Amino acid sequence: MRVLRILLEKEFRQIFRNPAILRLIFIMPVIQLLVLPLAADYEVKDINIAVVDQDHSSYSRQLTNKISASKYFNLVEYTNSYDEAIRGVEKDEADVVLQIPASFEKDLVKEDKAQLFMALNAINGVKANLGGVYLRSIINDFNGEVRLEWLQLPRFNPQPMIQISSINWFNPLLNYQFFMVPGILVILVTMVGSFLAALNIVKEKEIGTIEQINVTPIRKHQFILGKLIPFWVLGLVVLSIGLLLARVFYGIIPEGSLFTIYIFALVYLLSVLGLGLLISTYTETQQQAMLISFFIIMIFILLGGLYTSIDSMPYWAQIFTKFNPVTYFIEVMRMVVLKGSSLYDIRYHLLIVTGFGIILNGWAVINYKKRS
Repeated sequence: MRVLRILLEKEFRQIFRNPAILRLIFIMPVIQLLVLPLAADYEVKDINIAVVDQDHSSYSRQLTNKISASKYFNLVEYTNSYDEAIRGVEKDEADVVLQIPASFEKDLVKEDKAQLFMALNAINGVKANLGGVYLRSIINDFNGEVRLEWLQLPRFNPQPMIQISSINWFNPLLNYQFFMVPGILVILVTMVGSFLAALNIVKEKEIGTIEQINVTPIRKHQFILGKLIPFWVLGLVVLSIGLLLARVFYGIIPEGSLFTIYIFALVYLLSVLGLGLLISTYTETQQQAMLISFFIIMIFILLGGLYTSIDSMPYWAQIFTKFNPVTYFIEVMRMVVLKGSSLYDIRYHLLIVTGFGIILNGWAVINYKKRS
């Protein structure tokens, strides 16, 4: 126990004597947590639309006004030439083209149906897809308004009118930051823990102090614990700072208990720190450790469910997420922060991540070889 205490004292002194590590631990997460949630927003707005109105009727003008009044679209061109509108797309001045045919109002009144044509600039696939969805929604609303107007004339409507009312659970206002901030906080905790742990043992190798440690009676598990516990504590500090910033700047107050978050974070940090220490036992230089850590963490982040729904991933990627500890912490953070889940609700996540921690840290202890 005394040996472990001496090792911990050495590690903490070494950390706080290095201003670069302190900036990495405290300043980097603060800046990223303040900037990333504002930039990482999947809600597409300001879509430039060109309307080709070949009908110039009252209904075509009503539809155009409804589109331009939407918060999602900017009407950049109103013309009767489809070729001219397409040239705007080619010049990247328009993202969507809506063509209203010459017989639009006539077909709608006499035949009770009319056709519209949409052309989407699919260079940006996400923007094109969401722009098409938004535009279809506006057209459907316009269709409902026209039919309601006909009913009030009065006029017989052969199709039933169905009104849908909905409510959003756990995030009633669909605030995107409430969805992204918990996940981004997980990524920051992961990066701080794994990167610094991966560099730790390697640094001892580069400066030569590892040989001095190896000739001492320090056991392998004591050495690994001495490297793990300081960054375990600092990871919890980063988590606390992140939760405080989320509350102050974004108004995010967890629906569940902070105790649940910290219990899971304790186990999760054990896993990612074990991964970092394992990497450091296989590498000889800090450059090698950084490159390998960056490669692994990027895969964990991209396949962790933060930016892409796991259900929409290919089957092989969904299988991989089962072995990705980042996936479980992101899901737990969203469950506790938005849904108010308890320890009982996350018991399976906790059990799986505990298994990751035991395997990775045990592997790191076994793989670390003392050489005299």
